[in-house]
Amino acid sequence: MSPRKRQLPEIPPELVGTVHITPIDAIYNWARMRSLWPIFFGLACCAFEMIGTFAARFDPSRFGMEIMRASPRQADLMIINGTVTKKMLPQVVRLYNQMPEPKYVLVMGACAISGGPFKEGYNVVSGIDKYLPVDVYVPGCPPRPEALLHGFLTIHAKMERESLRDLRWYRKGEAPEPIPVPELGPDLVDWRLTEKIEAMRQEA
Repeated sequence: MSPRKRQLPEIPPELVGTVHITPIDAIYNWARMRSLWPIFFGLACCAFEMIGTFAARFDPSRFGMEIMRASPRQADLMIINGTVTKKMLPQVVRLYNQMPEPKYVLVMGACAISGGPFKEGYNVVSGIDKYLPVDVYVPGCPPRPEALLHGFLTIHAKMERESLRDLRWYRKGEAPEPIPVPELGPDLVDWRLTEKIEAMRQEA
């Protein structure tokens, strides 16, 4: 059974058309949707499509996204655009940890989503979702600017449905922990799997 929705107070007849009542979530999410600042970095050929999307022809400034920040401290959207190599992955995870909450991740291109034609290669990560929480996938090789714009609108739709009561970064005493930065080696080590690897080693 769905939870009962809160009833907004009624507006007196003499104020109809002058006063509007809406939940604080709607105003807050509208403001965040119109000021989503991506972090500016490129990994491979998908970066050219991202740069083309931010040119005058497609004009993402109509969404309040024309400011691409060079510092992760001032960005709240990470666009993973292209092949993520095992040498570059620790730096990508470190940039994500430096971004303030709330933050979102958009992955564009087959290489970043699943490894693409380099899947199971010796130097390419088979999907960034194994290391970062992904909000939106934009498939293609490379995806067109129109597809990336659709990804932006999908993130906006997700933000519009969010509530201040449910988001983890607004809860008291529940500060989100940073994602462990993988270490280079024969293969990348994900410290989230340390206990599982140790248990498998003891069984062997």
